[in-house]
Amino acid sequence: MQIISASSAFPKHYYPQAVLLQALEKYWGADLEKPQLLRRLHRNTGVDGRYLALPVQAYPKLSRWGEINDLWIEAALELGKQAICRALTYAGLSVRDLSAFFFTSVTGIASPSIDALLINRIGLSPNIRRTPMFGLGCVAGAAGIARAADYVKAYPSQLAVLLSVELCSLTIQKEDLSPANLISSGLFGDGAAAVIVAGEECSAFTPESEQLGPRILATRSVFYPQTEDMMGWKISEKGFRIVLSREVPDLVREQIGHDVDAFLADYGYTRGDIGSWVLHTGGPKVLEAIQDSLGLKNGELDASWDCLRKTGNLSSASVLVVLEEVMKRRRPAPGTLGVMAAMGPGFCSELLLLQW
Repeated sequence: MQIISASSAFPKHYYPQAVLLQALEKYWGADLEKPQLLRRLHRNTGVDGRYLALPVQAYPKLSRWGEINDLWIEAALELGKQAICRALTYAGLSVRDLSAFFFTSVTGIASPSIDALLINRIGLSPNIRRTPMFGLGCVAGAAGIARAADYVKAYPSQLAVLLSVELCSLTIQKEDLSPANLISSGLFGDGAAAVIVAGEECSAFTPESEQLGPRILATRSVFYPQTEDMMGWKISEKGFRIVLSREVPDLVREQIGHDVDAFLADYGYTRGDIGSWVLHTGGPKVLEAIQDSLGLKNGELDASWDCLRKTGNLSSASVLVVLEEVMKRRRPAPGTLGVMAAMGPGFCSELLLLQW
């Protein structure tokens, strides 16, 4: 199995962090008892700016979840189309080359799901096999690639596409002034990404191409028992209310090193064999916890830090944007072993062993 393309797509509305902070202070107004807390939380996110699905002045006018979700569908379709078409173009493929379509998001809902709504818009095959996924959150980028790899392992002559669309700005709750929501308002951004995975016998691309991504050697899912309350949503008539425990970085610090070591050991490798790291941009505290747990102190996570700074945390799309950054601008030497990893609601992690 091989990743042959990764491409992102972003809304046209981009704002520096200072502009967004000013807009949020006005948005919450007198209800925000401690503006200095919001300023400090935003300052500590490590984010310079973010893309928004709508112009910043449109958000105070939103009130009904149904209206907001309709806007999510509209934007998800446009960004999803852009991301998939760019990924196909990058790999020199046509829309009819795709046999399976995995779609993930945790910031809106649609039935038929977005993957179904895109079939006519893009001209995908009516026989394409669809797998929409909801609820995985930030881990879904890595998990989606792993599930796509499972598919092409079973059907080695075929191609699968994973699409992630996350419009986090459409989930902010005006009535929620909890630290979790204040942090989220400064950390999460909007965007989409598509990744194409090919089976070993697929003839739709040239295996020798220097543009291709890494081979997928192995994958692993890890679920941490009794951690369901650490991250996710509380769903109400108002929409999605963020659940984000301050214990997440501690859990990451305790677990990820052990999990990566156990995963690698099963295939005869150690951390020292890994020359490339593609990790989810969970936020400064999460990235610092990963660095501590894995002993990565020499810039190994620079791609993740840079993506966080430029676009914020894009939930499931984050690790895919980091993958695109590494493929197009920080490509390791041929033969380099790599690890892709993301964590999310469950609480859980997803690991992939790669070879460039």
